[in-house]
Amino acid sequence: MRAAKQLPLPLPQHGGRRKGAGRKPKGPRPLVSHKARVQFDKPLPAHVTLRVGENVWNLRSGRSYRRLKDCLAAAAGRFGLRVIAFSIQGNHLHLIVEANDTESLSRGMQGLCIRMAKALNAMMRRSGRVFADHYHSRLLQSPTEVANAIAYVLNNRRHHHGERAIDRYSSVALDDAERTKLLSQPVGWLLRVGWRRARWDVRRI
Repeated sequence: MRAAKQLPLPLPQHGGRRKGAGRKPKGPRPLVSHKARVQFDKPLPAHVTLRVGENVWNLRSGRSYRRLKDCLAAAAGRFGLRVIAFSIQGNHLHLIVEANDTESLSRGMQGLCIRMAKALNAMMRRSGRVFADHYHSRLLQSPTEVANAIAYVLNNRRHHHGERAIDRYSSVALDDAERTKLLSQPVGWLLRVGWRRARWDVRRI
């Protein structure tokens, strides 16, 4: 006599991972993860990327750039966040920032994003969401990581506009007065001295 075989009984499941659960992308690009960011309690640099929505005007224009520079000037050093370098492309911005700690990065970027959103909405005479998602950040914790990130940001025009493109929309093009107004001096070792151990002049890369 054949032994009886127990059949699997499908039971409803509550909680846990489910097929199709979670936020859905609002465009062709994946969304920024909402996982908890890496915690830190001393001045560290980070590479930050901000992407605007499809209906936002081109950021690489005189009218957009003037407003973005005003926002950078107004937010300089607030909440312990310092912008060290930037590059503006048509629909996104790259920033090299230094934050005193995790809270400074969060509060400083939140304040800067709000300023930028209000300024760009006022320019477009509209209201509503400006950024496609919250900011993406990557902490830079070694001289090589910092040097590579600075080189990527300052030379970002090459990736989007070719080798011969003149970049009028990055911190490279600032004169001394604008640099003092928009950018902050770093206080941590990595951005003051450390990155130079990897590369001396990142703009020539």
